[in-house]
Amino acid sequence: MASARAARGRWIENWDPEDEEAWERGGKHVARRNLVLSVLAEHVGFSVWSMWSVLVLFMSPKIGLDFAPDEKFLMVVVPTLVGALLRLPYSSAVTRFGGRNWTLFSSLVLLVPAAATVYFVQRPGTPLWVFLLIGAAAGAGGGNFASSMTNITAFYPQRKQGWALGLNAGGGNLGVAAVQLLGLLVISVAGDTHPAYVAAFYLPLIALTALLAALRMDNVAMVRAEPGAQREAAANPHTWWISLLYIGTFGSFIGFGFAFGLVLQSQFGSTPLQAASFTFLGPLLGSVARPLGGRIADRFGGARVTMWAFAGMAVGAGVLLWAGENGSFALFVAGFTWLFVVSGVGNGSTYKMIPAVFARQAEDAITSGRDATAAFAASRRLSGAVIGIAGAAGALGGVAINLAFRSAYGGAGGGAPAFWSFLAFYGLCAVVLRAVYLRGERPSDPLPAAQQSRASHVR
Repeated sequence: MASARAARGRWIENWDPEDEEAWERGGKHVARRNLVLSVLAEHVGFSVWSMWSVLVLFMSPKIGLDFAPDEKFLMVVVPTLVGALLRLPYSSAVTRFGGRNWTLFSSLVLLVPAAATVYFVQRPGTPLWVFLLIGAAAGAGGGNFASSMTNITAFYPQRKQGWALGLNAGGGNLGVAAVQLLGLLVISVAGDTHPAYVAAFYLPLIALTALLAALRMDNVAMVRAEPGAQREAAANPHTWWISLLYIGTFGSFIGFGFAFGLVLQSQFGSTPLQAASFTFLGPLLGSVARPLGGRIADRFGGARVTMWAFAGMAVGAGVLLWAGENGSFALFVAGFTWLFVVSGVGNGSTYKMIPAVFARQAEDAITSGRDATAAFAASRRLSGAVIGIAGAAGALGGVAINLAFRSAYGGAGGGAPAFWSFLAFYGLCAVVLRAVYLRGERPSDPLPAAQQSRASHVR
């Protein structure tokens, strides 16, 4: 493994996190430094990506930006969609250009939507299409997740990836809560007529993130992917089963995060201040729960913990149905908050399943006589590709949730049809988990400790 003193900005060659001696000698310090800066960059990306979940609360005749509820839901659908679509190319980009280089570029790109937002939200009468374009540009922040997760996978050994990936993603997910807290602060102090303050706050933060990435992050040669890695992953059925599960967990988290404020306004007629007072709590707790889900999955197995999460999410959807029908604002907020928490746990546990599933396949390949080095190289290559595919699919789940809310509140007049659809989907995910991962001969639990140790040495 390369020395921890490797020149930053250049590629670190011969990186092998499974080499326990090199890991203790300095590799873990390199990994930790890159993880901290990756969390910061992803956090800012998530904040810019989810900024429109806050900005729509400001849209009113008082600032000359009067849009109907279905138009506001469209404003949050567009960045969600673009962020989902960018995750595949972003996960490939980090393997081509390097973690440090791509983090620098992807951070600087966020200056465009942030600066455009500051300008146009202060222009009364700005048409909807302008804000949709700005929202599309803000979707670049959602792509940062895939590149960040692919990069961090290369820095940590398989036995520690549940915690590392959970911490990385959880710190990024906190961007959803952070921008909503910022929106609450702006509304409380300056009123609900100054949305530009929200976007302006991130301009210097984006510049600082890019500078730190340039100075302190590393590129790792190991993360370079062979051509066709995503095609190879697409041919593996586990890619699509895990993507389906991630639609249920992360799709719920990000979809609810974008829609929560608008749902409170549509369901209960909440004012911007009332909505902003509650929207941050669920994303905050859900983000904190994500690394916890990864850590619990390290011990009990990703599939088992994910099943617990879907059971909890089904309970949450049932609570929302009852609270909506009976007009209970407090129970409605509590049900949403519970959904954020259990979906956060499911986010961490589902991502833990990715390296565990392909490590298990590598172990089976070695048992069948294949070369150990090639088998584990294929495992890491597939894990990195699946992280990008599953991340994109999960974000598309957020699009589906916002479209369901747009249809329900724009036509049916209430959220019940949307909540019933979520409940049915959680049931489907539970069936998949039971049939594919919790029964039969190919569980997705982590390799036993002895096998992990043997795998580390054969590499």
